[in-house]
Amino acid sequence: MGKANGRSEAEKNTLDLEHELPASDDTAENAVATDVAGEPAAQTELQKMKAERDLLLDRLARMQAEFENARRRTVKEQQEFRDYAAADAIKSLLPVLDSFERALQTKSEAAEFRSGVDLIYKQLLAALGKLSLQPIVAKGEPFDPHYHEAIEMVDTTGAPDHQVIEELQRGYKLKDRLLRPAMVKVARNPGK
Repeated sequence: MGKANGRSEAEKNTLDLEHELPASDDTAENAVATDVAGEPAAQTELQKMKAERDLLLDRLARMQAEFENARRRTVKEQQEFRDYAAADAIKSLLPVLDSFERALQTKSEAAEFRSGVDLIYKQLLAALGKLSLQPIVAKGEPFDPHYHEAIEMVDTTGAPDHQVIEELQRGYKLKDRLLRPAMVKVARNPGK
């Protein structure tokens, strides 16, 4: 029995060791299971991040495409505006062209022709006035370098110093913007 007990103790020790080893193996398996379970969790997290990245890249690409389309549309609209902006202005000048054509087709005396051309001139001024074109008043006004371009200074006692005495070419403004200054002769009064 002693032997049996000895063996049984040895077997018992071996069994205890075997039980400990499998217990260790269970811990290792648990650790592997945790690693394996952690690895799928990491894989899942990685897949989520990749999906989110892909979504954000897709949104970015779409937004860039929308921006580029909007920019192209704006450029096209601006070009069309430039191409056809003068259409209204030209349309308002067509009756003046018609009047000139009729005047040139008639055979009349110089006085009648002059009055017809004068009428066309007034019609042209009215059409341009509707487009906000304003002539710059120059003759008799004090010289203003913002609106007048002095071509000549004339010594005279008949006009105040720096007064416009003659308009050589009329100047024009479009609303408040100067299109062309008036070319003028300016008085220089040596008496002053």
